[in-house]
Amino acid sequence: MSWRFLCDLLSGVNKYSTGIGRIWVAVVFILRLLVYVVAAENIWKYEHDEFECNIKQPGCENVCFDHFFPVSHIRLWALQLIMVSTPSLLVVFHVAYRENREKHHNRRLYKSPGEIDGGLLCTYLISLVLKTGFEIVFLVLFYKLYNGFKVPRLVKCDIRPCSNTVDCYISKPTEKMIFLYFLVATSCLCIVLNLSELSYLIFKYSTKCYLKRYIKRCQGSESDCHKSELMVSERQSSAEGACALSRAQPPSLALRSQSHFPFRKCLVYSVFNGMA
Repeated sequence: MSWRFLCDLLSGVNKYSTGIGRIWVAVVFILRLLVYVVAAENIWKYEHDEFECNIKQPGCENVCFDHFFPVSHIRLWALQLIMVSTPSLLVVFHVAYRENREKHHNRRLYKSPGEIDGGLLCTYLISLVLKTGFEIVFLVLFYKLYNGFKVPRLVKCDIRPCSNTVDCYISKPTEKMIFLYFLVATSCLCIVLNLSELSYLIFKYSTKCYLKRYIKRCQGSESDCHKSELMVSERQSSAEGACALSRAQPPSLALRSQSHFPFRKCLVYSVFNGMA
């Protein structure tokens, strides 16, 4: 099986990942993919040929092997690696869509096409949720299919066409169990990394949105205060002008204006002086 495509995918995702995401890529590439290709694949390579039962009845050995190993450990491990890495394609496709959109409009639409914000942030969070979900599903599947995370040395089979209960022996059980524990440990580590990155991104951008709203609210309150100060100063200047005009009038006009508007303008002037 060729893993070149998966390697290219992981290296592409590494460009657009956070620090925790880069650690996840390193764990998947080194502790899972390389271990699978270099060591684990050879251990399970001839598992069917090395599965032996103490009976030579035709078909009995095949039926017992199929019963105890409905899916090979190594093939299920390979399927898990593919499914866990696939959601990262969503991020790569979203970045490619941004770059293509900028080329189509012939102008810069984003600060950086690979910057995690807006729609790309949602895509990144969805990919993290999917990766975590696949990891958990495959761990449960391993546990259910093989009745735990152990590889027994001996299994007893009484399924037809076996004439009676026969003993079947599994090759390299200790070595297989060590690699199975390693598989479970790396899967749990990847789950922890995915949840940590998910929490980090949610906390980071929630704090960022809250700070933006708080700054806007403060700027809005400052502008309202500035407007009210301008209105007060305008009213004060108009009141001062009215009182000065009433003082400059002749006595007869002043008495007439006082009879029609008794103390109104000077009262406004005194009120605004008190407010200042």
